[in-house]
Amino acid sequence: MAATPKPPVQGGEPSKTGRADGEVGVLRRSEETVETQTTEERREGTWVNANANSAGSEDGRPEAERLFERITTPTKIQKLQRTLYRKAKAEPKYRFYSLYGELLRKDLLETAMRSVAHNNGAAGVDGQTCEVYLKSDEAWDQWLEGLLEELRTKSYRPSPVRRVYIPKGDGKMRPLGIPTVKDRVVQTAVALLLLPILEADSHPNSYAYRPQRGAHQAMEVIGKGMLQGRVEVIDADLSGYFDSIPHGKLLSIVARRIRDGAILKLIKGWLRAPIVEPKEGGPGGGGGNACGTPQGGVISPLLANAYLNALDWEVNERCELKPVMVRYADDFVILSRPGQGQGLMERLKGWLERRGFFLNEKKTRLVDIRQEGIKFLGFALTWRRGRSGRKYPHVEAHPKSLKKLRDGLREKLNRGTLWRPVGEVVRELNRKLKGWAGYFHYGNSNRVMSAVDWVVCGKLQRWLWRKHGCTTGLWSTYTAEELHERFGLYRMPGAAPRRPRR
Repeated sequence: MAATPKPPVQGGEPSKTGRADGEVGVLRRSEETVETQTTEERREGTWVNANANSAGSEDGRPEAERLFERITTPTKIQKLQRTLYRKAKAEPKYRFYSLYGELLRKDLLETAMRSVAHNNGAAGVDGQTCEVYLKSDEAWDQWLEGLLEELRTKSYRPSPVRRVYIPKGDGKMRPLGIPTVKDRVVQTAVALLLLPILEADSHPNSYAYRPQRGAHQAMEVIGKGMLQGRVEVIDADLSGYFDSIPHGKLLSIVARRIRDGAILKLIKGWLRAPIVEPKEGGPGGGGGNACGTPQGGVISPLLANAYLNALDWEVNERCELKPVMVRYADDFVILSRPGQGQGLMERLKGWLERRGFFLNEKKTRLVDIRQEGIKFLGFALTWRRGRSGRKYPHVEAHPKSLKKLRDGLREKLNRGTLWRPVGEVVRELNRKLKGWAGYFHYGNSNRVMSAVDWVVCGKLQRWLWRKHGCTTGLWSTYTAEELHERFGLYRMPGAAPRRPRR
């Protein structure tokens, strides 16, 4: 009879099958919850002290300790990452030859497996999910020992990648590549080793998929650049970036730091793994993969960041015009002083085209932020005048982000869900609202948060009226206060007190 999985242990050392409360993954955004500020601070003072929250806390500890300190990552793995980071940071030309031996550490593979299990991704071409290996500690140990033996004997081979398509906001479809669970675990383990090395070479103004960095810090740097007079903005978007990265050039960039042939062979295998396209009525066929790193692969963001790192340094440090480039994966903006934007745009196109990339002409534009706002990372950024007469960068959730939230609420609160228990629906709403607020409760968000609170309460009221057949006293039944106090509906942070409707 199979043993019952052990519960997680406190202190960052979860059991084998237990899922940690936080994230173990190495390539997740670190968007911290922004503490509530006063109304006046949010109105005009958001960007005055932009350096106060940049790139980690100023507590006197070494940078390596702050970057790789995660409660869900075992202490020994943190120590390994700090050692690799310090060596790479201290010696920019040092090349790492012996990393494959670290990949054979059981604690590293266990950490990678917990990360993959926590993310609970879709199945790959083999149709298996993590649940198969989480049934018991015995199943976990058996699977992990088998993987360790494959790596030890170097008989491990990457499997084909399952292609899926998800809708984008513009009506088009975004291709994702879903590796098997085994491939995701090995990719995560390799990423744990490569991340501190490549992190040491990364420019500070790149904010996606990096430890202790996120979208809020990127917005702060943009606001600071605007206050310094850089008001011409190139709002750039690359066409099919992840699918266009040339394998040879990418591997040569990685090889500048990583000279372990076994590690490079693994990366090459993942890059060139066949893509299995979906086919109506059954599994699709596998096609060759000559370029690109599939979105959906664990290691893809790390490699994609490494390829554009040269552009980050070229624009921010080597351009005589002193622009400021802020990048989040393949989305970036370049801020320059009046009259410099068009020239920078032409130089940017040339740099990208020489490397086989092209700007998305429909989404890329040059704007004067004083006249027209931009949308970046889901935020609307505009130049406004405060009550004191002083101009300031105003940032709040973009209308498209609000529409996406409303669409999500509509999926939860409609006639087709009236049969569901109220508590269950409210819990799902709360998860969505807390996640949304954790990201967008930032900058000048009071008005937006108040509006969202109003909309959510109104939609839930109507849903409850229909569910319970209310026909009279509608506005006095299920008031906003009752929704929050009795039903436990999440109250949006910073929302203004609601007046009763008449």
